[in-house]
Amino acid sequence: MGDKITLAVDAREIHGKKVANLRKEGLVPGVVYGPGIDPLSVQVVEGDLKKVIKVAGKHTPVHLTGSKRRIAMIKEVDIDPAKNTIQHVSFHAVRADQPVVTEVPIQLVGQGESVAEKNGLIILQALDRVEVKALPMDLPESIEVDITNLAEAGEKVLLADAKIPEGVELVDHDDGHADNEDEEKPTIRDLMVASVWEPAALEAANAATAGTATDESEVESENGSEAPAEDAESDQKSE
Repeated sequence: MGDKITLAVDAREIHGKKVANLRKEGLVPGVVYGPGIDPLSVQVVEGDLKKVIKVAGKHTPVHLTGSKRRIAMIKEVDIDPAKNTIQHVSFHAVRADQPVVTEVPIQLVGQGESVAEKNGLIILQALDRVEVKALPMDLPESIEVDITNLAEAGEKVLLADAKIPEGVELVDHDDGHADNEDEEKPTIRDLMVASVWEPAALEAANAATAGTATDESEVESENGSEAPAEDAESDQKSE
């Protein structure tokens, strides 16, 4: 974990369509919710929120300050793509003494420095995020996997090679089973994170994958008429 991330939030009394006035003032309406607490309507300065989102993302706890001091994770951020403004934010409150499960990015350590890359080979990352479980203040910013020792085409690194910080565990949702009783059941640690490819082999593999794609226009033609049109208008969110 890096330095503690804080964000000042104020209780919000304005709801419904009137929140448009808040946005004109540079404030973002939001809500804080979580187990054992009643949802709390809040508002936050958009500029401050953008800075925190850039640093914390959705995998780092944020210390909310103000009338209700809580530790929370940023859960949802509703952005207006046309104006690039934040319309609404949701925080999921967590307890400092209870583990939480969240996704964190996987960072390849040694990119550009591996023997394979120096010899003109390509290292392709196959897994870029993984779920972890830890106390909020023990959550890592990323899970690091060292690729510096990769040298030959076909070599790979697994999650088992990752550097897992103390107090952090990988979350395994896979109910996979071995082919027979004598084989060990695969776990999340067996997942491949990155592998080494020869440029020509990678190009051929990409070409083969593209070749198997079906032309959507042909599918539409075979199926006859166009898909039913969606409703012209839909109810707009009040917040």
